[in-house]
Amino acid sequence: MNQGRKGQAPPDNPSQDSIQEILHKVIIAHQQALALLQQTETAYGRLVPHQLLNLLEAKSIVDVKLGDQVERKMTIMFSDIRDFTPLSESMTPAENFEFINSYLSQMEPVISRHHGIIDKYIGDAIMALFEKGADEAVSGAIAMLERLSYYNAGRERAGYAPVQIGIGLNTGVVMIGTVGGINRMDSTVIGDAVNLTARLEEATKTYHTPLIISQNTLYDLYDPGKYDIRFLDRIRVKGKSQPLSVYEVFDNNPEELRNSKRQSLAIFEKAVAYYHMRDIAQAVPLLKRCIEIAPDDYPALIYLERCHEFQTSGQHLGTGELQSDLSWKEEQHTGLPEIDNANRILMYHINSLTTAIAQNECRDFAAIFPPLHQHAQHLFPREEQLMLEHNYPFAEGHIQEHRRFVEHFSELEKKASQHTEDPRYLAFRTELLLLDWFASHATKADRHFARFMQNGKPR
Repeated sequence: MNQGRKGQAPPDNPSQDSIQEILHKVIIAHQQALALLQQTETAYGRLVPHQLLNLLEAKSIVDVKLGDQVERKMTIMFSDIRDFTPLSESMTPAENFEFINSYLSQMEPVISRHHGIIDKYIGDAIMALFEKGADEAVSGAIAMLERLSYYNAGRERAGYAPVQIGIGLNTGVVMIGTVGGINRMDSTVIGDAVNLTARLEEATKTYHTPLIISQNTLYDLYDPGKYDIRFLDRIRVKGKSQPLSVYEVFDNNPEELRNSKRQSLAIFEKAVAYYHMRDIAQAVPLLKRCIEIAPDDYPALIYLERCHEFQTSGQHLGTGELQSDLSWKEEQHTGLPEIDNANRILMYHINSLTTAIAQNECRDFAAIFPPLHQHAQHLFPREEQLMLEHNYPFAEGHIQEHRRFVEHFSELEKKASQHTEDPRYLAFRTELLLLDWFASHATKADRHFARFMQNGKPR
């Protein structure tokens, strides 16, 4: 037997009990490490939402890489506290943090309940994304304003002033991804739709209304009649030549004001149209009637003030669309001749309407409906067939936009055939419908589909 080196005792063999003790310690250490990993994953989930990871097709935060990106149709929300700067100046830094966290803790569950993803907090502002359609976003915004009323009741009981917020919503195709550097990266959303959403949130301050949506979001609603919505204005986004129609959602107005706005809705929308046509003589009495019905209708008061400003100084806060024609630009080409030819025809009809409205020669404007109906009946099914054949990922939303356009177009055609409305007013409403369609669908959604056809499926 090997006795080892002289004077050295042989090593002790570990007993069964000591092996079990070592295994027990290893199991406990493994469980503690797993619990810590789960806690870390949960903590990261509060910084990077799991829904955002799902959009990026990542199973966990460790799978996210710089430059990851996906394209999705989203409704984007921007929400901001009005007059936050003077409010914050009256508080200490600690009180500021306490107030912001108190407010955000009220809003976050409401957004989550409506399947919204909070992309980021920017001080007192919230940017959120809604992938399941515009209805979730509009319902969520209405619920946020309802929750704000509850929150303000508590503030008033505690002796604090109530806070007001503005919310802007817009729908469109955006790119979601990660940006930054090797040591620091962040998720972000990029696209024209984001810029317009920020512009809408700013507009809530101008019109003293808490919730404004774009024409894009209106078209994406399953049933717009569920909500109290009225045409508000045309917005021109910085860097974009073509304006877009925006709408006020007034479901959260006090009951008396909400009912009054419902009663004056048609009068208000007609007054706004006449203002944009610079027909101030028609706009003023209609706006005064709106204010008689609803004395606290701030947008009506603002438009009446604009009318008086135009009468005294000649300044007109419109988009100037009746003073210039659309022109075909190289970037409007889709590369699909059938669609490009159709869009050129659409532009021709828009310019014809612009001339007729500007010269107040609209008695025969209804002649525009039959050729455009024929145009839609030929083009839309052809586009939809191609989308389904090529598995276009945004086909469902694109087809819904077709249907919504036909609904609005048919409604205007019906009114024109009844000869009960001012033809110039109906011509202007028709022009706005066609302008919005040209700006957001014909030269944007159609181009996106054309790129998909030419380049293959986007990530």
